[in-house]
Amino acid sequence: MRIALLGDVMLGRLVNEQLKVADPAYPWGDTRPVLRQADIRFANLECVLADGGTPVVGKAFRFRSDVKNVESLTSAAIDVVSLANNHVLDYGIDALREMLPALDRHGILRAGAGMDAEAARQPAVRLVGPTAVGFIAFTDNEPGWEATTQSPGIHYVPVDAGDQRVTDLLELVRRTKGRVQLLIVSAHWGPNWGAAVPAAHQSLARALIDAGADVMFGHSAHIFRGVEIYRDRPIIYSAGDFVDDYAVDPAERNDQSFIFLLEARESAPLKLRLHPTTITDFQTRLARRSARKIAERMQRLSEQLGTRSVWIEAENVLEIPIDSIREGSTGARTRR
Repeated sequence: MRIALLGDVMLGRLVNEQLKVADPAYPWGDTRPVLRQADIRFANLECVLADGGTPVVGKAFRFRSDVKNVESLTSAAIDVVSLANNHVLDYGIDALREMLPALDRHGILRAGAGMDAEAARQPAVRLVGPTAVGFIAFTDNEPGWEATTQSPGIHYVPVDAGDQRVTDLLELVRRTKGRVQLLIVSAHWGPNWGAAVPAAHQSLARALIDAGADVMFGHSAHIFRGVEIYRDRPIIYSAGDFVDDYAVDPAERNDQSFIFLLEARESAPLKLRLHPTTITDFQTRLARRSARKIAERMQRLSEQLGTRSVWIEAENVLEIPIDSIREGSTGARTRR
């Protein structure tokens, strides 16, 4: 089984303008053949898909894409999206209310936001043959958007071990793992910049794996961070930006990311294959001349977390062999 994990997909502003005249598949460039290798494709949808709604007052960056652009997601065969982020309510509850059924009509599962707290916390589950794959999504952004029993919003969880919402999240992971074979927890968290992994992120990610998560998939930062293997489970601390119209920081290189292609057998992640990507003209493309350099940066960041990887020149892929980390190595233990 293969699962493609993508970072922030922002289809608003200039990407939206491009989609008024371009094919719905335009933002995905030449990446779709790689995406088709996967059985499930998951992305963080960093905008609201709606024609209506009212812009939130006082917010510097507000991202909305025409509701028809749900067809851009289907053109890339996106199966599941996280809505737990700091842009899903940029145009208010009415825009969220417009987007949810649009995703549902196109068969795209969603997690992380909804019309009340229960819906926002609800895991998405997709079957691959007999294997049930679950997705839980949360964010530590925009606490004022937290869903309640009586109001729409996001699945908000502060990265604070002493907070009751962290305890509730860990319990949700335990319950969900009881009914799926492979569980992926999506976290839209932390600052926009800086390659270092916040200590609180590492602590929470490990706690979530201890509770039953099989993959931690982080995003929100505009740049990618290193990958850690903990108890033979991958932690992707930040996937970076996958599609957007942002200005490029020449040092941080927020135009560079990966398709994170996870290979797993039932509940056991076996390896990650990272396909380097770049954003050009509001379109994501597989990196060619810069691929090795992008991969080397990820190798350096991951080595700082004790993770080994190998660059496969013939395939333009950085491979992280998860199942090769055995007892006695850093962070590896037998799972209970």
